Amino acid sequence: MTLSIPELRGTLSGSGRRFGIVAATYNQNVVSLLLEGAVKCLSEHGVAPSDVIVVRVPGAWEIPQALEEVAARGDVDGLIALGAVIRGDTPHFDFICAGCVNGVDRVAGKYRLPVAFGVLTCDDTQQALDRAGGKDGNKGIEAALAALEMASLFERLRALQTQRAQQPAAAARPG
Repeated sequence: MTLSIPELRGTLSGSGRRFGIVAATYNQNVVSLLLEGAVKCLSEHGVAPSDVIVVRVPGAWEIPQALEEVAARGDVDGLIALGAVIRGDTPHFDFICAGCVNGVDRVAGKYRLPVAFGVLTCDDTQQALDRAGGKDGNKGIEAALAALEMASLFERLRALQTQRAQQPAAAARPG
């Protein structure tokens, strides 16, 4: 016997959706490529330029702080975090990376918004460049695609939740 179980997935259609991008200015040579990729991707998937807000912050540490401010406005369907942290000689790298990822996670949970993580954490500048349009693709594009898909999925999940909430209790659970 084969069971038919519905599967929900998001789409990559950005028409009518609004996004916030928070991008660090530190390691600008890398982050500018990530930002360019993300903005182009959103546009290619139907997001109007007027439906994108780009917020620039000094570095990866500040990304979650700005994400929270954009999320608190309540006018975006998804967020994208972009930055590049390159390992140095001290543990500073580890603290910045942990603070950034934990902060981004906190914002996603608090505001129930998809937040795509396009913050590179690399051992050297070449690794970062390889992931910002080089031989390993552009993680800014990948983050934008994830944000598009998750915004669509969240919309579908919320519609399903609303639909189920409107059903009478007896119809919702066969007895």
